[in-house]
Amino acid sequence: MLRDLVRKISNGMEQIHYKGITVGVVDERGEIASMYKGIPQNDIGLRTDVLDNVPKWLGMQMMIRSMSPKVIVADEIGNQKDVEAINYAVCCGIKGIFTVHGKSIEDIKLNPEISKLINTHIFERLIFLDEIKKGEIDKVYSLNKINLEYILA
Repeated sequence: MLRDLVRKISNGMEQIHYKGITVGVVDERGEIASMYKGIPQNDIGLRTDVLDNVPKWLGMQMMIRSMSPKVIVADEIGNQKDVEAINYAVCCGIKGIFTVHGKSIEDIKLNPEISKLINTHIFERLIFLDEIKKGEIDKVYSLNKINLEYILA
């Protein structure tokens, strides 16, 4: 699902008159792009740059400094350095798509670093996938920017 989202953002979608934009994927363990000799083995889009085999936090910083992405993507964030890199990206005006393991907002807030991101309202949306129906969305929470609360959309 993440790979498909990256491809669509990168390539654009003619049917809705959306032109693609530059995406930077930090693929620490090679699960998104499946790089081989510097070439992605999965279709991740025409405008996607990939850094693999580097820690997510370092890859995000490298992307921002040298590749000018409009969107940064990383999976399974969770430590303090990841959070610092995400904050840095947001302060640079870069959008982000990040994954975290958890069943609910309360569940992901058990990670103190993820809790910091949620409590500072960096995320516009929190999307939870269905545990049983793989690849299907279970819940979407949107940030109400007036009262700074995540509400079920």
